[in-house]
Amino acid sequence: MKTAVPCYYHIEVEVSPERVGQVSRILAAHLRYWDLENLVVPVRHGAELLLRAIDEHAKDKHTSIEMWWNGQHLITAFGGDDPDLRPDQDLRACLADIAAMSDGWGCCASDTGSKIIWFSQRARAGERVPLVPVSPAPALNQGLQVPREEPVVVLAAPAAAVDDALEGSR
Repeated sequence: MKTAVPCYYHIEVEVSPERVGQVSRILAAHLRYWDLENLVVPVRHGAELLLRAIDEHAKDKHTSIEMWWNGQHLITAFGGDDPDLRPDQDLRACLADIAAMSDGWGCCASDTGSKIIWFSQRARAGERVPLVPVSPAPALNQGLQVPREEPVVVLAAPAAAVDDALEGSR
């Protein structure tokens, strides 16, 4: 497994043909930063499919994209506010491709009426980070010796001398 530290990323996008590649590269950069190089290709492919479909079919081109990594799954979600966009009709081919390349996907409506399309990728068991060997601890006979006792230099006057000095100044 990769690092188990949860990660989250959010971006707001006004979808256009030239922005599809830019957003795809931004998402890939975050995955590489999270040390998830093995998930870059499927996430870029899914993101490009959805962004092109939104550009082609949606009237409102504004969308938000979120990625969550929990240590085992990466979930990528696209949310849009276009009430006329019908995923079951307009995005049927796009969603079939996403279903084929992801471990899970779905579409739902939010409380505000926006539509959310998400897909997930799971970290594979064979993609574990190799353990780094540690050097052995020293044996008891190789340990450090206890430091020898050294005399401490007295920097302050004895307490009796300080008391005498204070009484004399009064």
